[in-house]
Amino acid sequence: MAENVVVFSATAGYRHDSIDAGAAALAELAAPEGLSVRHTEDPRELARLAAGRCAAVVFLSPTGEVLDDAARRALREYVTGGGGFLGVHAATCAEYDWPWYGELTGARFTGHPAVQAAAVTVEDRGHPATAHLPREWKWTDEWYDFASNPRGPGVRVLASVDERNYEGGTMGADHPLAWCRPVGAGRSLYTALGHAESAYADPDFRAHLRGALLWCAGRAPG
Repeated sequence: MAENVVVFSATAGYRHDSIDAGAAALAELAAPEGLSVRHTEDPRELARLAAGRCAAVVFLSPTGEVLDDAARRALREYVTGGGGFLGVHAATCAEYDWPWYGELTGARFTGHPAVQAAAVTVEDRGHPATAHLPREWKWTDEWYDFASNPRGPGVRVLASVDERNYEGGTMGADHPLAWCRPVGAGRSLYTALGHAESAYADPDFRAHLRGALLWCAGRAPG
């Protein structure tokens, strides 16, 4: 029986047009690995995480308060018990009134300037999410600003952005974009990239997403 990847994308605020493309891309990337993607916006699906064969849960640009108490409890128990969590783009725009969720993602979104091109600095090419990328990667996206810098003890920063290369950044000289860390017995990876629908057809971004998913699912070392 194939293991499941649960992709959750409920929104109670802004809704990204790229959600459907992102879910389709994740399904395409997971299938060759024997992983079956279940895309849902029903928090009751999360309440069943521990009961199923779940390899990872992906929060694909959810926004606002979208989880009930049962879903929150199940997600926390799943990850701290050894599961994998992947947060994509607006995953940092959800569950602002749940402190543990902020710990899980590692940051809280505060805003972004206009979509524009910039240079992504790939800090760690030893991780499957970034191993394929050059040290400097030209990319166009929404460059998310966060309430605090996620870099700290136990956090492995994979990529950052140089604010001198674009207009409107507010975090200064150190602006992480993608990072991972252990959470209890489990693991969490967040990438701020993935605003546009076109991103999910781009080979470099798809490889980034694939490596992140496989690491979260325990299918790739790093």
